[in-house]
Amino acid sequence: MLWLAWLAANLTMWMNDVAAAWLMAELTDSATLVALVQAASTLPVFLLGLPSGALADIVDRRRYLAVTQLWIACIALVLAVLSLTGVLNAWTLLALTFANGIGLAMRWPVFAAIVPEVVSRQYLPAALALNAISMNASRVVGPIVAGALLASAGSAAVFALNALLSAAAFVIVLRWRRVPQASTLPGERLLGAMRVGLQFVRQTPALRALLLRAVMFFVQCTALIALLPLLARRFDGSAGTFTLLLAAMGVGAVAAGVVVPGLRRRWSAQQVTAVGVVLYGAASVTMAIASNLWVAAPAMVAAGMGWLSTANTLMVSAQLVLPNWVRARGMAVMQVATMGGTATGALLWGQVATWSSVSVAVAASALVAPLLLLAMARWTVRVPGDEEVQPSPAPVTPTAAFEVDPLAGPVLVTVEYDIDPERAAEFMEIMEATRQARLRLGTLQWNLMRDSADPSRFVECFMDENWTEHLRRLQRFTVADKKLREQRLSFHVGSEPPLVRRLIGTGSPLP
Repeated sequence: MLWLAWLAANLTMWMNDVAAAWLMAELTDSATLVALVQAASTLPVFLLGLPSGALADIVDRRRYLAVTQLWIACIALVLAVLSLTGVLNAWTLLALTFANGIGLAMRWPVFAAIVPEVVSRQYLPAALALNAISMNASRVVGPIVAGALLASAGSAAVFALNALLSAAAFVIVLRWRRVPQASTLPGERLLGAMRVGLQFVRQTPALRALLLRAVMFFVQCTALIALLPLLARRFDGSAGTFTLLLAAMGVGAVAAGVVVPGLRRRWSAQQVTAVGVVLYGAASVTMAIASNLWVAAPAMVAAGMGWLSTANTLMVSAQLVLPNWVRARGMAVMQVATMGGTATGALLWGQVATWSSVSVAVAASALVAPLLLLAMARWTVRVPGDEEVQPSPAPVTPTAAFEVDPLAGPVLVTVEYDIDPERAAEFMEIMEATRQARLRLGTLQWNLMRDSADPSRFVECFMDENWTEHLRRLQRFTVADKKLREQRLSFHVGSEPPLVRRLIGTGSPLP
């Protein structure tokens, strides 16, 4: 049911993109305004991706996903009415495309977080490939249906069908009976959840490398997609030609969606993405110089294969790095990176096309591919094993000798270690990994102190926002955190375990 809802959602996305891009090309000859359709669609995702991901992690995901579908249905209905009455102009189209993009910004992180709820980690790469096939099958079917409706009934029919499909997806999502995850703690607050999500990404080197790759790839690849309506005009200028080229790209992406999971079993993610970048760059150059559809259509098939190979591998890697408690936020940040790259690319290559020509802009974008390959070689990605991200809450739930307000804070935690001074350098290496781990889980500050009077005594100090957040952080421990804890304790030579103190702020000012 969820996969069908996702298929319907993707169909509406591609049909809307085709109808909006072609309608803009009819309303204006400005290459910048045509390229801005892509920017207007993706910019909301860049602006709202993180708040959306935070909400998806702290509210009921079923209801949230349903609301996104209802929002998109309403926007599609407004577009249909305005298009039918003939009052839609270029700037109104951009504004409504932006509003539709808000729905996309809300929808994608929550669905990305839902998939691991219904599919075990063992089958997650295959499930994500299936979702990629859904997206790219809709890339084929959506443009074909949109093109047929544009040619026969006009853009209003496309937007009306979008409203119907989004309403159907809304009903499907409501029928899903999700089992909510029980927790004895109150829900996170939005701003706090956003801070923790960003902090997790900042303290996870693998995610930072994936973000860099995503931004660079989507800046490069957007030129071909954003300027495709103008490239299609070089042939016969019909909507059918534009949709044929988009469909050809979708065919290539579907083919890659079938092949890439097998390639990932034999090749590293680095190799798969490198092949995808090279293939997409070569397809862009070919499209820049193509003089007929016999050359252009196969080039778009190759572009679809290159796009899917790279984009899907980046997303699968991100899913495998993220634990469930922060999954929607982490995927939202990835979405912000991809859509920010897309919006930047649309603006950049649209301006290049205005200053020179569409062919020059598309060809120039391909020159970014070698820089992307160099970046991929420099910033490698280590994907943790299946066991490492499995939940493993801290074995001890802290208690207090007096009644503590759940929002009392901040909470200062100190841990006192007795270390063999000869092993101090090794211990500090482990504590650097501990610093990243504590901050990933939401700690506000962290320090390691050494006693000036006793070189064997180290004191770890870190601070949580309040008592509830302190307890929540302990529930977020994974198997990797547990192993790191065992490594820290292996350095302690005292007869008793390290002394742990939890000091709670009183809220009273100092005299």
